Amino acid sequence: MALIDDLVAALTVLPGVGPKSAQRMALHLLQRDRSGGVRLSTALEHAMRDVRQCRICRNLTETEVCRLCDDLRREKRFLCVVESPADVLALEQAGGYRGYYFVLHGKLSPIDGIGPDELGLERLQERINELQPEELILATNPTVEGEATAHYIGRLVGERVQQISRIAHGVPLGGEIEYTDGGTLSHALQGRRHINLLD
Repeated sequence: MALIDDLVAALTVLPGVGPKSAQRMALHLLQRDRSGGVRLSTALEHAMRDVRQCRICRNLTETEVCRLCDDLRREKRFLCVVESPADVLALEQAGGYRGYYFVLHGKLSPIDGIGPDELGLERLQERINELQPEELILATNPTVEGEATAHYIGRLVGERVQQISRIAHGVPLGGEIEYTDGGTLSHALQGRRHINLLD
């Protein structure tokens, strides 16, 4: 039973998967879909070994530069800052945005030991200098930490960008971009508001 217990424990690392769900998944794979379990373990092994951060935007990719940064048809006028790779996927699926991205991999949270260095803000400043976008869109989640992160970034880079905006309309306060539907996300991007750095 030690191997089964190890498998159940390993599955509980996934978000939203508790011990009972993990046990159900483990038993399903062992009883009904061993080939699926082998495919899953192979895919996990390859992804854990080969997926890394894009050297430019910090999105997840198998190559040194991700396909979005490598796409010369995208609009250099816009740079959108998001908290996670899941947010990039959600915004791309929503459509309507053709600029570039920068992924923070988190938000400012001193209580969790996450400061500017952990979010790659020095790299963000370098990216702004390279791209020289007309507008920086701060698309962090509308949570207390997300708002604080957006405000901090706005103050940090305010003199380097002509316009800084914040997504607002359509994304509920306390909500997360990853779980917002495409139409709402598209509306949020189109209805973004400018940030007053003098407050």
